[in-house]
Amino acid sequence: MCGRYAASRRPEDLAGVFEIEKWEPEETLEPDYNVAPTKEVYAVLDRPVKDADDRRPVRQLRKLKWGLVPSWAKSPEGGARMINARAETVHEKPSYRRAFTSRRCILPADGYYEWVTAKEERELEVEGKKKRPRKQPYFVLPADGSVFAMAGLYEFWRDRTLPDDHPRAWWATCSVITTEAETTPLAVAPAEGPHALAEIHPRMPLMLTPDRWDSWLDPARTDPEDLRSLLEPPPAGLMRAYPVSTAVSNVRNNSPELLKELEGPEEGTLF
Repeated sequence: MCGRYAASRRPEDLAGVFEIEKWEPEETLEPDYNVAPTKEVYAVLDRPVKDADDRRPVRQLRKLKWGLVPSWAKSPEGGARMINARAETVHEKPSYRRAFTSRRCILPADGYYEWVTAKEERELEVEGKKKRPRKQPYFVLPADGSVFAMAGLYEFWRDRTLPDDHPRAWWATCSVITTEAETTPLAVAPAEGPHALAEIHPRMPLMLTPDRWDSWLDPARTDPEDLRSLLEPPPAGLMRAYPVSTAVSNVRNNSPELLKELEGPEEGTLF
């Protein structure tokens, strides 16, 4: 899954990486080293500019709330639970299938956090019999230090209790698509601890390599079967993982220190 990630890159840096054509300075977010559900995050998307005469899709950097609220929802209360969409079923789930065909985005990150669980507990979690306790956190990121481009979906929800001109009349929300975690060896693994992402957690965010960005964002691609071909996991051997402080487990903590690599798991944690 993806329940926490880091996103510290500035808009001007993301603009160069993703060839952004439009972003609003007033939507600038501060670097966030502990992004949690319901927070505002950056999303890259191709969409016509509102009220513009030219209706061509424009590559934009937009500010969205993490936790997707379907357009047909009666209230936004379920958004905090809809932070992840499974790649295997995203095309058929009522909450995601419309966004999958027409509102896809990329959620830029430095990497994501995941908490290691002992093997027996992890097996119970996979079987749906137990919610695992969080233990030693690890930070997972591209081994070459590039942007971690997570496949995402976005939606618009109208709050009918507010007038049209109210600033909160429209909610723009998003979800991260996840896939099965890699079982192949990490490009860089910690000396003590997991040697593959699947040893940390059975799921991981779906990372899009640059050769898929344009196809994923293209709003002209609407056929579900065609789009499903873009949900293939990236090539193996691109990722690294290392242990970080358990301070990241508290969402109130937010500083670059959360990304500091530890020499090994903290005392009292388990692998």
